[in-house]
Amino acid sequence: MTVVAVVTGAASGIGRATALALGARGLTVICADLDAERAGEAGIPYAVDVGDAAAMEHFAAWVRDEHGAPAILVNNAGIAVGGSFFDHSIADWRQIVDVNLMGVVHGCLFFGPQMAGRGRGHIVNVASAAAYTPSRMLPAYGATKAGVLMLSESLRAELSGTGVGVSVVCPGFIATGIYRATRYAGADAAEETKRRELTERLAARLAPGPEAAAKAIIHAIERDRPLVPVTAGAWGAYAMSRISPAVMRRLARLGGEDPFLLAERLTGLFTRGSR
Repeated sequence: MTVVAVVTGAASGIGRATALALGARGLTVICADLDAERAGEAGIPYAVDVGDAAAMEHFAAWVRDEHGAPAILVNNAGIAVGGSFFDHSIADWRQIVDVNLMGVVHGCLFFGPQMAGRGRGHIVNVASAAAYTPSRMLPAYGATKAGVLMLSESLRAELSGTGVGVSVVCPGFIATGIYRATRYAGADAAEETKRRELTERLAARLAPGPEAAAKAIIHAIERDRPLVPVTAGAWGAYAMSRISPAVMRRLARLGGEDPFLLAERLTGLFTRGSR
């Protein structure tokens, strides 16, 4: 019997690693992404913009008609925008909300009834440790990921008893290509390049690869876990956000105007300590 999984943002990073992990377990994986060619390297490709409601509704109908209702849905597609809140434009907000939050809404809205109709399945929404970690440099990104977290908790309650589980996975610092693609509102081209290169160096030296997040996603599905942080830092931030939100707010303030300088100094300490 064919078991179908749908993964969005499957052309690279966490989405690709998850699609490959599900495929290795014998599932038929539909890999959705704007880059269908690269997505096809991990499963059956489908080109779609998750922020486009009509396109996502058509995608869900295509999956149902061609492959049957999915057993697993992983809403992973996302983008990142950094910078001060006051440097974010309305266009920045609309784009990140459309992809990071509405993309998840569309996936749940159009695939959820198919899964409930078959009486079993699991939805995994990929948020971020930024969902519960306030930051002066990620106001829009953090807000959309916090929305994904609350959406997932609410949907889990609504689908209780239907046979469909809902989990939210919150990666911390993971070495993926998202840092290379991050835009920084208010930064000129030179500064944006500097910040991208710094975060890429940090990730390469200190962060696990996307396979760690894929493993957490599989764990969430198998154990029906409501919330799974990924990396020790993500777990620590989650624990602190529950124990003392005031500490998290203070840490956000102490981040300063240029947390990249602090990150660079920390990277130097780690590098010296590893020699």
